[in-house]
Amino acid sequence: MADVMRSTGPDEDPQGGEEPRATPEERPARRWRSSGKQQKKGSFWRELPILIVTALALTVLIQAFLARVYVIPSQSMEQTLHGCTGCNNDRVLVDKVSYRFGNPEPGDVVVFRGPQAWVQNEFHVPEDTNPVVRFFQGAASLIGFGSPDEKDFVKRVIATQGQTVECCDPQNRVLVDGRPLNEPYIYWEPGRGNEQQEFQPVTVPPGHLWVMGDNRNDSSDSRFQGGGGVSGAVPVDNVIGKAQVIVLPPTRWQAIPEPNPQADALGAPAWQAGLPVGAGFAAAFPVVWAGRRLVRVVNLRSRERH
Repeated sequence: MADVMRSTGPDEDPQGGEEPRATPEERPARRWRSSGKQQKKGSFWRELPILIVTALALTVLIQAFLARVYVIPSQSMEQTLHGCTGCNNDRVLVDKVSYRFGNPEPGDVVVFRGPQAWVQNEFHVPEDTNPVVRFFQGAASLIGFGSPDEKDFVKRVIATQGQTVECCDPQNRVLVDGRPLNEPYIYWEPGRGNEQQEFQPVTVPPGHLWVMGDNRNDSSDSRFQGGGGVSGAVPVDNVIGKAQVIVLPPTRWQAIPEPNPQADALGAPAWQAGLPVGAGFAAAFPVVWAGRRLVRVVNLRSRERH
């Protein structure tokens, strides 16, 4: 009978015998290696729940204080932002940091809570009667996948406090402080005409904004909400943040254009538009760094306990 040859491990006897017994000096080292392998196998599963909870906590904190993803379900900002029944509504990343260092400027696309006078909701999100479903809807909303609140709106800033806005001049342009605006983002939806509805001069109250939709003839905005006039202005305190980037669907990935419509008419320096964004990104780096440090500390303490 032919002999069957097999490879030998580092601790096996080349002659096929049993592993030689360890000397008293070798036994502690072998026990340490064996326990180390077991710890490595179990440590990942013990740390996984901690990592998941930490990641979710950081996600909630980031969306509460830094940025959040919002769904755009309304056509009022077509074609800058897509939102319609039966289509892939845009999801936009809203920066909550920029306006901690300054106020919204003309041309900014902002998400805000509708003032009490704003009763004409552009969309309605029915609330489920099942408490379990409501819980998961709220959790999904916190991480950017749930439906937006029915009183959240997205519009473009046209004028700020102290400025007088009216419509229109002979060329069908909105006027701010008597000068026509340059608005390349306006979309004339087919079937709704290409003439803006006229309105009388309105001086924006202190601490307020005058906002309008890019789909100019299909937008319930400052011209109509609350009966129009000063009642249609939006308090700056109601602004949640600045819409910066379209993140979904993938085919729509892009920065949101925010040209200042007053730049030509009122001579606003173009470089000022970049200040809030730069400040927002500068403030974001320390927070991201702190989040990473927190994860490392949790991991180290978890290993020390085990």
